[in-house]
Amino acid sequence: MGFDIRFFAPSYRRPIRSITQRTYPFVTLIVAESEREAYEKGGNRVMTCPDTAQGNVCRVRNWILRQNADADCVVIVDDDCRAIGRYARRGEGYVEKHLDADELLEFADHAVQMAQDAGVKLWGLNCVPDKQAYRESMPFSFVSYIGSPFTGHLKTDLYFDERLPLKEDYDLTLQHLNKYRRVLRFNGYYYYVKQAKQAGGCATYRNLDREREQLELLQRKWGRDIIRRDHGSKRSFDFNPILKTPIKGV
Repeated sequence: MGFDIRFFAPSYRRPIRSITQRTYPFVTLIVAESEREAYEKGGNRVMTCPDTAQGNVCRVRNWILRQNADADCVVIVDDDCRAIGRYARRGEGYVEKHLDADELLEFADHAVQMAQDAGVKLWGLNCVPDKQAYRESMPFSFVSYIGSPFTGHLKTDLYFDERLPLKEDYDLTLQHLNKYRRVLRFNGYYYYVKQAKQAGGCATYRNLDREREQLELLQRKWGRDIIRRDHGSKRSFDFNPILKTPIKGV
């Protein structure tokens, strides 16, 4: 193996030391040119994109993908990812293990090989760091949602829909399922992030009205049979929809 895998993390108005880079120093932050100095003063290793790409995380992610179209795989991770974890068997049970930098690189190399063998162009991790979400008899899923806090992109002509900056991962999952009939999610691996819990990033434009608007747009694009509201949630409005793909599989 030994694939050309490049790791990036879009960042916006968070010039403090990146949580992601502390654990995985090979991840490059992508920031607006106007914010370069502030980020570098915070001790971050950065690459700049045009200021016009910022303010919409989909534009930034698409810029990253197009700038690195020659790579075997582009991994895009959130800038506040504390760790990538997995469950390891110990005796009769399981224990949590956080991957260090070398282990993540090794895992990504194997993931790209498996994705190529399976004809998959998008791979990712379990979106819930909860043992109950890990199905021991089903280590991989091929029709499950791939969350944008950690996505692996092989060479493809599919990109994030820039009209959906708060629902882009649901949409991209469906784009890949529609074209390639499968994605690859590693159920035993997961990410720790602070989604919607800090300033900057998507928090600059995320609110309840925008979430409702984005959900309705996603439903108009894919249909209400595929994108469903979670009426079982304890919240009055759960901005995480339920994805029901008509493709058979796990």
